[in-house]
Amino acid sequence: MTIHERIASAEAALKEQFARIDAIEEAGTRRVLKAYQEHMVAYRHFAPTTGYGYDDVGRDTLERIFADLFGTEAAIVRPQIASGTHAISLCLFGLTLPGDHILSATGTPYDTLEGIIGWGEGDAPVGSLREMGVSYSQVAMKDGRIDVDAVDAAITPKTKLVIAQRSRGYDWRPSLMPEDFAALAEMLHRKHPGVRLMVDNCYGEFVCEKEPSHYGADVCVGSLIKNPGGGIAPTGGYVVGKKDAIERISYRLTAPGIGLEVGSYAASYQPFYQGLFMAPHTVAQAIKTACLAARVFEDLGMVTTPASCEPRADIIQAIQMRTPERLIAFCQGIQMASPIDSMALPEPWDMPGYTDQVIMAAGTFIAGASVELSADAPMREPYTAYMQGGLTYAHGRIAIAQALSRMVDQGALTL
Repeated sequence: MTIHERIASAEAALKEQFARIDAIEEAGTRRVLKAYQEHMVAYRHFAPTTGYGYDDVGRDTLERIFADLFGTEAAIVRPQIASGTHAISLCLFGLTLPGDHILSATGTPYDTLEGIIGWGEGDAPVGSLREMGVSYSQVAMKDGRIDVDAVDAAITPKTKLVIAQRSRGYDWRPSLMPEDFAALAEMLHRKHPGVRLMVDNCYGEFVCEKEPSHYGADVCVGSLIKNPGGGIAPTGGYVVGKKDAIERISYRLTAPGIGLEVGSYAASYQPFYQGLFMAPHTVAQAIKTACLAARVFEDLGMVTTPASCEPRADIIQAIQMRTPERLIAFCQGIQMASPIDSMALPEPWDMPGYTDQVIMAAGTFIAGASVELSADAPMREPYTAYMQGGLTYAHGRIAIAQALSRMVDQGALTL
């Protein structure tokens, strides 16, 4: 069977899954459209501002729209937030004080948070929460789900913040559905009313019809160069949640007493509005690409998570390549099919913030935009590739074919 025959066969088996994705896309588009209409978005909202940015109608309206879409009281949506990690850092520092305790309900967080929280042995990293007297511990997940009873037992009088990561990161575990946070939120609000729940929502926005904040999360956080930017927003991040929590976080964004009142943007806000409008569609394209990749590699005998016909909680597709040669060839094939830097061949390297060497394929229009088609992986067994994004399903289909071709050419795969 040729590569294109394999892809066509996999595609034919995904009709029901694609229909479900289309239905979620339409529901998300309706939600966004309704919010834009209710807030009477007009060309004036795209106008740039300079200086302090007082009374910036484009910025303030965008934040109110995010709050509406996520079912929260308030939001921070700013180009000044450099990444999802930066947005999470703002929350961690804004919602804790020296002597407080942070508890992770989903095991070890994503690698880039290690320097922020400062877990581990030895001296506390400079500038970390541990250096400032904030302690940290974590609870392992149970059978791929949050162990609510274990979280309850791990909470101490010093615990002020429970954090949870929706996406799998580089772990071999299921990503979490928005409703998976409901029991944890209910327990915290009922038994520990002084403890907030913050969910790292990166990679999960618009994958389902609702978000963790609709199920009780006090704060949700993410990046605008992932799902909610629709592949158009050039930078930025967001935080949505309860008003008192957003106020405290906003003081870390700017300064105490100033908060959300300042923050100009000298470029147009149009990419943020247009990107958010496109987000449900772009996310649907990415999920279809992930489903196709899962089915193709399942048919080749490889293990994937989620499986091709399982419900999706985020845009990430994990595929166990089993050998370093196969993993490298796959990532190189994705890069070769990219619209930008297709001539570059990625190799494993010592990437800052990671304990293992990492290989990354990302020929994107916006640097590091994970909602555009990319693939990356730590170079450790079982050599799992993490593929995400895809602005169009057609490009995703082409890229999967190119990745297979590269793997065959390099002798890493036999069809």
